[in-house]
Amino acid sequence: MENFDNPKAREDVFSRVVKAGKRTYFFDVKATRKGEYYLIVTESKKSFDPQSNQFSYEKHKIFVFQEDLEKFRNALQDIIEFADEHNPRSPNDHPAES
Repeated sequence: MENFDNPKAREDVFSRVVKAGKRTYFFDVKATRKGEYYLIVTESKKSFDPQSNQFSYEKHKIFVFQEDLEKFRNALQDIIEFADEHNPRSPNDHPAES
């Protein structure tokens, strides 16, 4: 079993960052020592602690292993399509092309 807490146990393969207001999403493809790919989705949110008077980052991670990537992609695609079809949008969400 791989040690996912040890940074040397995984190799960076591909990454994307999405900044969304106070949140940042990181999409990272890593490779195990055996060369198997897995996805890590990290949500990072900056927050302020008034007691310590300092900023910190709250992070949440989801690991999707190689054998589940296709199922994850299909479910995510279905969810996005559903939201696009059923979510009412204001005209300002997607300006018309000139």
